[in-house]
Amino acid sequence: MNIVITGGSSGIGAAAARALRAQGATVAITGRSPETARLAAEIGCDHFLADFAKFKDVRALASQLLAKYPRIDVLANNVGGLIQTRQITEDGHEKTLQVNHLSGFLLTNLLRPGVVINTSSGAHRMGHVDFDDLESARGYNAWRAYGAAKLMNILHAAEINRRLPGTRGVSFHPGVVATGFAREGSALLRFFYNSGLFMLSPEKGADTMVWLASTNDWTPGAYYVKRRIARTSGAARDAGVAAKLWDASERMTA
Repeated sequence: MNIVITGGSSGIGAAAARALRAQGATVAITGRSPETARLAAEIGCDHFLADFAKFKDVRALASQLLAKYPRIDVLANNVGGLIQTRQITEDGHEKTLQVNHLSGFLLTNLLRPGVVINTSSGAHRMGHVDFDDLESARGYNAWRAYGAAKLMNILHAAEINRRLPGTRGVSFHPGVVATGFAREGSALLRFFYNSGLFMLSPEKGADTMVWLASTNDWTPGAYYVKRRIARTSGAARDAGVAAKLWDASERMTA
């Protein structure tokens, strides 16, 4: 089984990569830092460097992966994070939107894997997909932008099952995990996440991802917490919004 984990150089991505390699899967991880190569050497997997704030990196990554593997069985769209200030990427998109949703959407469409697992969050409940302001140009708020992106992860996973024949999509919430998720957040938030107080270990946070990647005992389009289907916000269950978001995402990544 060939499994690609984006954002796999640390946190739950790294923990999932270790666990899946231990099960015998062929794993490839992506990351931006030299730590990506170090971890890959440690666990015996391939690695690829890519910055998800750059569509050119995502397209190059897809080409490299397709050249390396005849088939990609599982793609775990795991790159993400909270960004304190509104920033515009070289592609002209708000960075939270691009890193957390658009680049994973683009990579999914380029690879067409057998299974897509989107790392979402309970923060999706504070999110709203505003089609008149997808780029958060009006009164940027870091948590609101992040919540909207995590909502998009759920909607994207559900819509995959209607749009991509032969591909199954699913999303999950890993819990509040001690990771580098807040590396571009406020100083207080960075301190909180770096401290690890009252948080799950990356290994526990990765458990549902590992389970989804290694079994077929789950429902396509569902949202999981601790290996169980969990209730989402009403917006996350709106098939009309999911379809409209897909069309908008295609335009933004064209």
